[in-house]
Amino acid sequence: MKLLLDTHAVLWWRGNSPKLGRAARRAIASAETVFVSSASAWEVAIKVALGKLRLPGPFEAGVEDSGFAKLPISFAHAAAAATLPMHHSDPFDRMLIAQTVVEGCTLVTADPEFERYHVPVLRA
Repeated sequence: MKLLLDTHAVLWWRGNSPKLGRAARRAIASAETVFVSSASAWEVAIKVALGKLRLPGPFEAGVEDSGFAKLPISFAHAAAAATLPMHHSDPFDRMLIAQTVVEGCTLVTADPEFERYHVPVLRA
């Protein structure tokens, strides 16, 4: 199974937060590949710069230390994002949905809006 983690799922994993459910935690621990999007890195960087988020270290180092694969944004991802219905206005979330479609992943998220896109979702 290939998973793509929503930004909060990455942060919950790294912080060992109880907000990340047992089923999601087991799936992440046993997945063939766990992706973290560069869209999440960008979102985290903005939140850190605005003072809305504090991290114990660089986000990239946390991703690497967790053994997750970094998923860059490609032209195919951008094209897929352009075809999505406007159920969700958050550009970071729309990119994660597009990447889920293009890469054939299951998206790990707590956001119920993602299910409106009919992509495979595992509740975080």
